[in-house]
Amino acid sequence: MRLLHIDSSILGAASVSRQLSQAIVAAELAANPHIEITRLDLAGQEIGHLTGQHLAAAHGVVPEAATLADDVAAGNAALEAFLAADIVVIGAPMYNFGIPSQLKAWIDRLAVAGRTFRYTENGVEGLAGGKRVIIASSRGGMYGAGTPMEALDHQETYLRSVFNFFGVTDVAFIRAEGVALGEEQRKQAIVAAEAEIAKLAA
Repeated sequence: MRLLHIDSSILGAASVSRQLSQAIVAAELAANPHIEITRLDLAGQEIGHLTGQHLAAAHGVVPEAATLADDVAAGNAALEAFLAADIVVIGAPMYNFGIPSQLKAWIDRLAVAGRTFRYTENGVEGLAGGKRVIIASSRGGMYGAGTPMEALDHQETYLRSVFNFFGVTDVAFIRAEGVALGEEQRKQAIVAAEAEIAKLAA
């Protein structure tokens, strides 16, 4: 059993999504002590955003710059780690109604035709199914179903859609909402999320 642990928050120890993603990994490890864990911190080990040179490299053009070659290798390693994982745990805070650009850059390296999806005469077919994705979601405000801000949620809606596109249908969210609305709300949101993690592990 292989678990891939991804974090993307730029807030370090102050990050709620990091706290929750670590708790999820700990719960999975407690349930399966022999699980093999691979860790990738996208804030500390950034994968470069896509450029025309990256796309050329994907089509067989050898990068001239050593730094780009290293980045292409890091992107390929990220893809292989994702494909090899049985469980993927992602710390994903909401930034300006979406996801961190570091997380988007990682996802862009996963979206490779012939590896995670393919186009067929019957439409798109996801190729990366058979794994479980658990997302530790933190949001400063309240964006859940039925709230006035629901339409501005381009974080969880995007993540669910993109992993579904890759063929992953088992996508779960552990959510801490309203963490910027005062210390009491922050504490309540974390406690509620931790209770959901306990249920998930059970």
